Amino acid sequence: MLAGYQQRSFSAATQTGHVIEHDVYSRGESGPTVVIIQELPGIGPETLDLADRLSEQGYRVVLPHLFGPLGKVSMAGNLVRVFCLRKEFRLFEKNASSPIVDWLKALCRDQLDNQGSTAVGVIGMCLTGNFAISLMADDSVLAGVASQPSMPFGDQNTLHMSPEEVSGARSRLDEHGAMIALRFKSDPLCKAEKFQAIGTAFNDDKERVKLVELEGKGHSVFTLDFAKNSQVTEPALAEVMDYFARQLKPAEASA
Repeated sequence: MLAGYQQRSFSAATQTGHVIEHDVYSRGESGPTVVIIQELPGIGPETLDLADRLSEQGYRVVLPHLFGPLGKVSMAGNLVRVFCLRKEFRLFEKNASSPIVDWLKALCRDQLDNQGSTAVGVIGMCLTGNFAISLMADDSVLAGVASQPSMPFGDQNTLHMSPEEVSGARSRLDEHGAMIALRFKSDPLCKAEKFQAIGTAFNDDKERVKLVELEGKGHSVFTLDFAKNSQVTEPALAEVMDYFARQLKPAEASA
């Protein structure tokens, strides 16, 4: 299922000095790049379908493999795996992000410095949804989509971001324009309280994060629940594609 992707290992140190290493799969030689940060179920067929759609739009696609088997969904198994990766993921941390965000920032910088990328956007989903917001604080990232951001688990009224990350992301969003966050209205993992917390942190005086709430039942907007809710998810994905085009391919978007 990963035919056409190039595999490499990428390592980077966190702020605490812990070195994280994961495989990274990429398709496309150069140009505007979208990093898809896998959700808890894993890099399954639906995630690869999303990657295909982005590739068809002319993006270089990068898939960091953080945990779990490739090409299939393993919800329960991956939850156990993430709990075992305590030095990388802090599922219940409030007002602070997980160390894996440092690794992801380094990966995004590497795309620009060494991999031929001309601009970088990110998509985070579920477990990694908040990471997309944190990454907007980094100079390497020009566009971010936070789909069903769910952490910290157990408290939907707080963010999985440090105050410094919030401040940095606000400044970058002021400079480059609002990012997008999405959730189903019925989502039991990413609740209305989560979007209220994001709105309070970012949208006090202007819209820095566009909060999109979709009708219907589901959780994974662009993967597991995409096809069964296509009436609302297809337009949402089209909006994301337009956003990426504006941010990552400005010459084409203005033509």
